[in-house]
Amino acid sequence: MIKVGIIGATGYAGAEIVRLIQQHKDSEVVWFGSRSYVDKKYSDVFRNMFEIVDAKCLDDNMEELAEAVDVIFTATPQGLCGSLVNEDILKKVKIIDLSADFRIKDVVTYEKWYGIEHKSPRFIKEAVYGLCEINRDKVKGARLIANPGCYTTCSILSVYPMVKEGLINTKSIIVDAKSGTSGAGRGAKVPNLFCEVNENIKAYGVTTHRHTPEIEEQLGYAAGEEVLINFTPHLVPMQRGILVTAYADLKKKVTYEEVKAVYDKYYGEEYFIRVLNQDETPETRWVEGSNFVDINFKIDERTNRIIMMGALDNLIKGAAGQAVQNMNILFGLEEKEGLEQVPMFP
Repeated sequence: MIKVGIIGATGYAGAEIVRLIQQHKDSEVVWFGSRSYVDKKYSDVFRNMFEIVDAKCLDDNMEELAEAVDVIFTATPQGLCGSLVNEDILKKVKIIDLSADFRIKDVVTYEKWYGIEHKSPRFIKEAVYGLCEINRDKVKGARLIANPGCYTTCSILSVYPMVKEGLINTKSIIVDAKSGTSGAGRGAKVPNLFCEVNENIKAYGVTTHRHTPEIEEQLGYAAGEEVLINFTPHLVPMQRGILVTAYADLKKKVTYEEVKAVYDKYYGEEYFIRVLNQDETPETRWVEGSNFVDINFKIDERTNRIIMMGALDNLIKGAAGQAVQNMNILFGLEEKEGLEQVPMFP
């Protein structure tokens, strides 16, 4: 039985890790870390865990935690994991970090976009970017996993096959993305209050959103060249879900069958990626509560562009589900273990 510790267990992503591990036959949470609720019963914080989890919340003592568990999930704001991790800890335990601390390989880029000093840049090169379907082989045997962001997971997976096969102009990519409010985390923020969000949709982080360099870097690895994108996220009045609509110029004329074959080449054997039937468009309601990503595309012959679309649950495949999927890969378990929930509807 794999012993799991979570730092940030009372945030939205941390709580989802707890929920998923409850349905995982090969692991158990033994450390519910939370600075805000130390010594408070976890089920008093999240009543859905009443008579399921009896433990109390503990602190974020990484040294003590590393002695008690096999894997640590850090579902925390940027900067915390980077300030806590060290060589002694990595010798004892595997870490799956849900923040951005180890996602971006260039520390200057990280510090520019996040506005903070990186506290442990020596581990950036070692950290594996945990986009499971693309970096599965690199995840195996790693000590430190950088769990991808929610926008980035949906954006990269939607566009990756076209970039990898060199079918689109990598300087022409535009990503329009929309997210539910849970993507902003559980902290109290005025822009996320019900009256601020309800009956409203808005763009934010225009030209400055922190997931931009992450998407560019990973697509750049796939393309073998620098990738520059326009990325514009939008906040929509729903709890969960991300919808990405990406646009790019095609380098040559292609047919539906040719592009479908490209997507099937990369995702045909992937359980959690569902390439939809022709003319079907991804919808967040059909992936809610699951680790699935629904993807499709449409060729615009008039403009010689392709529209690539994806939908996922930002708290599952965009965070906690992908983290558990990475844990399964790390420990040689069935990759789907604990993650076979059928999407919820309605």
